[in-house]
Amino acid sequence: MSTSDEADGLGAIRPHYGSVMDNERLTAEEMDERRTQNIAYEYLCHLEEAKRWMEACLDEELPPTTELEEGLRNGVYLAKLGNFFSPKVVLRKKIYDCEQTRYKASGLHFRHTDNTVQWFNAMSNIGLPKIFYPETTDVYDRKNMPRCVYCIHALSLYLFKLGLAPQIQDLYGKVVFTEEEINNMKSELEKYGIQMPAFSKIGGILANELSVDEAALHAAVIAINDAVERGAAADTMAAMKNPNALLVNLDESESEQYQLTLANAKRQKAGNAHNKEVPGSPDSERDVYEELLTQAEIQGNVNKVNVQRRLNNVDDALERGDALALYNTLRSPQLALRGVEAENSDWYLKQLTADKQLKVQEQGSSEQLTKEELQLGVEQANTDALRFKKLLEAVSRINAAVQSGVAEQTMTELMNPEAQLPPVYPFAANLYQQELSTLQQQSPEGKLTHTELVVAVEMLSSVALINRALEAGDSNEVWRLLDNRVTGLTNVDQGNAQRYVDELLRLKAKAQEDGNEFITWNDIQGSVDQVNTVVQEEHDRIMAIGLINDAVDEGDARKTLEALLLPSAKLADVSPPVAEHYQEMLIRTKREKAQETQDDSAVLWLDEIQDTVWRSNKDTEDAKRFSQGILTINEAVDDGDTGRILSALRSSDVGLYGVTSECEDIYQQELTEAKQAKMAEGDNGSPWVRHWVKGGYHYYYNLQTKEGSWEQPADFVQNNTQLSREDIQSTVSGVTAAYNREQLWMANEGLLTKLQARCRGYMLRQQLHQRMGFLEKQKPAILTIQSNWRGYKQKKAYKERLQHFKDNTAAVVKLQALFRMLLARKKYRDRLKYFKDHVADIIKIQAFIRANKARDDYKTLISAEQPPMGVVRKFVHLLDQSDQDFQEEVELMRLREEVVTRIRSNQQLENDLNTMDIKIGLLVKNKVTLQEVVSHSKKLTRKNKAQLSDMMKIDRQKGGLKGLSKEKRMKLEAYQNLFYLLQTNPTYLAKLIFQMPQNKSTKFMDSVIFTLYNYASNQREEYLLLKLFKTALQEEIKSKVDQLHEIITGNPTVIKMVVSFNRGARGQNALRQILAPVVKEIIEERGMNIKTDPIDIYKAWVNQMESQTGEASKLPYDVTPDQALGHEEVRLRLDGSIKNMRNVTDKFLAAIATSVDKIPYGMRIIAKVLKDSLHEKFPDATDEELIKIVGNLLYYRYMNPAIVAPDAFDIIDMSAGAGGLSTDQRRNLGSIAKVLQHAASNKMFDKEYCHLASINEYLSHAHLKFRRFFQSACEVPELEDKFNVDEYSDLVTLNKPVIYISIGEIINTHTLFLDHQDAIAPDHNDPIHELLEDLGEVPTIESLIGEAGLSEAGKELLAKTEVSLSLTNKFDVSGGENEEMNARTLLLNTKRLMVDVIRFQPGETLTEILECPSSTVQEAEHQRAMQRRAVRDAKTPEKMKRNQAQVDENLMSLTEKKEKIEHNLKKLTALGKVNPTNKYQDLINDVAKDIRNQRRYRQRRKAELVRLQQTYSGLISKTAFYEEQTDYYNQYIKTCMDNLASKGKLSKKPGDVKGKKSKQVSQRYTAARLHEKGVLLEIEDLSSSQFKNVIFDICPTEEVGDFEVKAKFMGVQMDSFMLHYQDLLQLQYEGVAVMKIFDKAKVNVNLLIFLLNKKFYGK
Repeated sequence: MSTSDEADGLGAIRPHYGSVMDNERLTAEEMDERRTQNIAYEYLCHLEEAKRWMEACLDEELPPTTELEEGLRNGVYLAKLGNFFSPKVVLRKKIYDCEQTRYKASGLHFRHTDNTVQWFNAMSNIGLPKIFYPETTDVYDRKNMPRCVYCIHALSLYLFKLGLAPQIQDLYGKVVFTEEEINNMKSELEKYGIQMPAFSKIGGILANELSVDEAALHAAVIAINDAVERGAAADTMAAMKNPNALLVNLDESESEQYQLTLANAKRQKAGNAHNKEVPGSPDSERDVYEELLTQAEIQGNVNKVNVQRRLNNVDDALERGDALALYNTLRSPQLALRGVEAENSDWYLKQLTADKQLKVQEQGSSEQLTKEELQLGVEQANTDALRFKKLLEAVSRINAAVQSGVAEQTMTELMNPEAQLPPVYPFAANLYQQELSTLQQQSPEGKLTHTELVVAVEMLSSVALINRALEAGDSNEVWRLLDNRVTGLTNVDQGNAQRYVDELLRLKAKAQEDGNEFITWNDIQGSVDQVNTVVQEEHDRIMAIGLINDAVDEGDARKTLEALLLPSAKLADVSPPVAEHYQEMLIRTKREKAQETQDDSAVLWLDEIQDTVWRSNKDTEDAKRFSQGILTINEAVDDGDTGRILSALRSSDVGLYGVTSECEDIYQQELTEAKQAKMAEGDNGSPWVRHWVKGGYHYYYNLQTKEGSWEQPADFVQNNTQLSREDIQSTVSGVTAAYNREQLWMANEGLLTKLQARCRGYMLRQQLHQRMGFLEKQKPAILTIQSNWRGYKQKKAYKERLQHFKDNTAAVVKLQALFRMLLARKKYRDRLKYFKDHVADIIKIQAFIRANKARDDYKTLISAEQPPMGVVRKFVHLLDQSDQDFQEEVELMRLREEVVTRIRSNQQLENDLNTMDIKIGLLVKNKVTLQEVVSHSKKLTRKNKAQLSDMMKIDRQKGGLKGLSKEKRMKLEAYQNLFYLLQTNPTYLAKLIFQMPQNKSTKFMDSVIFTLYNYASNQREEYLLLKLFKTALQEEIKSKVDQLHEIITGNPTVIKMVVSFNRGARGQNALRQILAPVVKEIIEERGMNIKTDPIDIYKAWVNQMESQTGEASKLPYDVTPDQALGHEEVRLRLDGSIKNMRNVTDKFLAAIATSVDKIPYGMRIIAKVLKDSLHEKFPDATDEELIKIVGNLLYYRYMNPAIVAPDAFDIIDMSAGAGGLSTDQRRNLGSIAKVLQHAASNKMFDKEYCHLASINEYLSHAHLKFRRFFQSACEVPELEDKFNVDEYSDLVTLNKPVIYISIGEIINTHTLFLDHQDAIAPDHNDPIHELLEDLGEVPTIESLIGEAGLSEAGKELLAKTEVSLSLTNKFDVSGGENEEMNARTLLLNTKRLMVDVIRFQPGETLTEILECPSSTVQEAEHQRAMQRRAVRDAKTPEKMKRNQAQVDENLMSLTEKKEKIEHNLKKLTALGKVNPTNKYQDLINDVAKDIRNQRRYRQRRKAELVRLQQTYSGLISKTAFYEEQTDYYNQYIKTCMDNLASKGKLSKKPGDVKGKKSKQVSQRYTAARLHEKGVLLEIEDLSSSQFKNVIFDICPTEEVGDFEVKAKFMGVQMDSFMLHYQDLLQLQYEGVAVMKIFDKAKVNVNLLIFLLNKKFYGK
């Protein structure tokens, strides 16, 4: 659509749609078409007019014109329009779906009609005549949208008259629509057959609706139009003052402006009317007001002029800054502003001045403020003034609360939103009270202003948060708060952050020890200042250490001393006299550190410098004591005092070693001599001596002053008479050494003797060694002499012995023979004894060899393509059925029967318990009688006890389905054949499922299909059931799925059936293994409370505060999510919930991701089939889309319900009468399931759940795990590979398949296949048609049961009676003359005969065996084996017996069997089944394969026995649970009966015909009384004031539970109504709250039931 100017070309008016030009000649049909097009165009123009007018009013862009009708249906824009002109009636927050988010997401909702109703209420409030109103359905259902647009036009004119809105434009001929848009609108109008309203007559209709003289009003309006046409302002003003014109707010001074404005409006309207003229239309069809101004338009233009004048006055007042003039102008009725108050005049001046300045800045021109802007400014000023007033009151209350000294009251006032203070924290109430009280006392006025409170509260809140962060040990939060300018701390340095935190933690701990709950702001500032001081001192100390290192490097002891004495260094015990030694020691220490660290630039640290100072001081003290000790020794030597010398020598200060008291005299003597020797050289008289002290340093000591120094004196000369330490130590060492040697010799005289002896021994050994050396040198000669001598002696002895043997040759030979015999015998006996000692080991070796041989043979059997006959013969005995095989088969049949029976029993028991639940619930709500509950309870108990024994009742009926007659037998076999075909060919059932309605198909699946496959109780039936699922799913996708997303959005029948089956008894254990541990962990975590809804968290927080304080919270209770998230506490709690939810979800995700192998094979194979089938039908579908659908099956449909309701799926154990899961536990599980569902489907949180957007990244990572999980789940073997299905498996199958099915299910199945046989099998040659013909018509229950004359109840009961059917294949006839017709049967028979022959007849090939005649021994062995088989067959149960053909084969001899084999081989050769050229090796290979399958079958059978035993145990447990629940219900009913019996009210309920009836009389009520009780809601066409004249008589009838209600008005019988109590209960059960009686009166169903109970049943 586009707009254009009014005129085109040379001033010619643009022809409108549907007009006929002068040069056009059109037929009547074409003229009619043009007319309808013109109507459509005109309506589109009206739509555009309404759209632009609404946009001007709402300041909001509306949908395009062609989409406006659809956009108005939800009523949002209409309700916003109502809020525009009547804000008190239509509150913006009451508009449903105000932002249209729900509408855009899911379309219309019935609550959208509330918006339209609110629009009606707004129009009614301003007085718009209801003749213009559309119906709600006209808008919501788009039944008559032109009526809605018509109402908008009328509303615009009415509001323009009231001065509340601008005038709507006339855009006819000024807008252009495409031909397509016009035709579409024309089609819409024709489709609904809508009559277009007369838009041009709205003004006249509005005038006619006024309660005045219409003729006088019409004449006055025409007079005004005439005066305007003449152009005389005075005449116009006079005409407007006519009272019949009903014009208000006329101002004489504005007469000229009235004339000008009305003339322009009339001229424009006339032009528009001329533009709309249709050539050829009669004038009589035109309305007089199409060119004249209506009363509403005149009043609207008057209001427009008046408003403009007042806007000019407002602008002048704002320019002058005159608040009083502004207030008077704003109060003028012409502006009709709401809420103008005198006390807020200054606020109006301030606000409107600011609004005008803002408008000038934004638009760049000094335009006046509009009326709407003035209204907004007034409302904003009122709001600001009210807020300021409330603020002052709140500040006053805060000061009063602080003065009262009650911390809780102060906290309440601080949290009041009216105070406009920063957030406060209740846990720090005492802190706020204490600090604010201190500030209040310091204030000169004794009160705190709002500004002071804002600053103080900001700082105190920060202090409170700092205290909490310190308690939590959150260093990052503490620093963030310290660095926050709101805290108001000074000199905060980021570099000292951790030190601030550490100091505050220490201060907090100390405060808690002192009993103070909080540290104050002053404490925090003091800690900051203290840390800054310490840091500064540390900085200064570091500078001082640098100066010390620099001085040391320079080598100037004086500078080093000055640096050491710096106060900032804080070094202790620095002594100036030791400066030189400090320098030396520091240099040495620094050099050692550089060597140790391999760093030449290493510097000394503070502790190293301090340690060096202390060591230097100690060295000084040690050197001084050392010098004094040496002086003491010299003085003692001079005095000749021996004892003093010895004492001085032993002094530790001198450090001499080797001093002993025994040598004191010698010490004195030697030292005196040494001293005299020094003095002999002459005394130089110097007072100084130099000592070499520890560490390698020189120490200078003055003998006169007895003081020392490390620095060499200027006049230093070494005294030459003093003995040094080296002299003294040399003397002492010499004396002591001489003394020690003397004592050593004396103490070791014996040792000296031994030493001499050893010396002599050494000398002798030296001589021997020399002799041995000589002999060694002469060794060759010595050996030659010795060998010659030995040779001579040996030769002589040999010759003598040889001569002796020659002399006794005969005796020597005899001795040798005896000796060899003894050796051989001994060796034999030893060997024999060895074997006897190791008999067990020998047996093991033999067994090992035989096992290896057997293992090699078996490997050959299973791996060789053509196993030899000898190998097959060794293992052919495995095909025989042992007694254990029969026992296991019998046990398997028994367990399978009991499991199926128990499943059915539990299902029936569960249904009865569910019914009992409902009946007890209805009992509690007065919906059934107690006797009905008791009756059902007795029935439940009887059924529970007798059900198992009665289920097989039909087997005992003589005339039933298993009756002993040919007809019954044929019927039984026909059903067995039918169900065998259905079981093995899934196509029939798959097609039948989709031929029935979904509700019937679901019931059919639950009852018949699972029964037909015995609930997959063995591998064969599980394979067949899964094959049915696979076939049905492929059929459903092929025929019913048109879009990929339909699998997710719909409810596919097969998917529902698969999930239901695998979530039942078979898959339940898998779900328990996967989910039970994590679910139990969540449930047992009582403190866990996951809430992700901000509103719920906010309400819980408010409730908690109110519970703790005992006072109502000042916070609003109803908030939006954004408002709730505006509170920090809500955000903190939400973050905690999200964190907990992620942690718990991780556990579920880990459990699911690692459970691929635990998922039932049935679910995985169906997932694979689903993926492959969808990919085949939708080849363009991405792998992501297919995986998403697989995830919908495996997680959403299979696992998700078990997570949400684990008690309903036996994931957790719940005892009877237990309370079940709590609301919090269910919400926690629901939240977890919701997150897992989003992760599985890769769906992010947005828009409505924007507060959960923080976990979207987590959802993406989780989806990758789910994707790998879904892909792994689809990687399973095919059905045939999984279950090892083979067409020759019948050879090792002992028994026929048996199912347990009820009579009703047989009849139902028969009926369904008869009804749908053509759709299921279009080909009439299909075998199922033959089977259905054999069965004939559907039998009755009596004929199948064998009983006649049954009642309907008896039939229903007996229809549940079960029968066992042994399934057989009619089309697989075996034995006799039919063998030639079935090559497969012939091949099986041949193989069976071969097995018997090759066991007793040797031969390498089958040809060789058949050609070789049988011996008598072989025939006898064969006959004995057959006899044993016959005995075993006689013990076999009926269902497991062989067919007659196999029995006859057992009677044949070995030769006859060989002949039979040859005969069969010829037939098979002719059929191409065997090849004689390879000597029938193919048959040998088949027998080998059968042997392998027999082993696998036995393994599967054992596994199946274990699984059935586990299933049976689980079913027993479930039955016990149901029995326990039954006992619980019985106890509950007994209690109810006891209570009612004690009150005598057991028989006072409707429907009780056995109890004693109480006397019941009629009850009379006036309608007013019933209305007061709430029973009667309203009576149509009768006001509530007339209710006192209406009387209702409620009379019980002879039929219990029925009441006749009679209505009288002012004593006159009006009508009667039969009220059925059971109907009321049904309505209540269905949730119907209101019903009609007499087709006029509306009553409350619940209160009516209560009234009947109270008055007629004594409750």
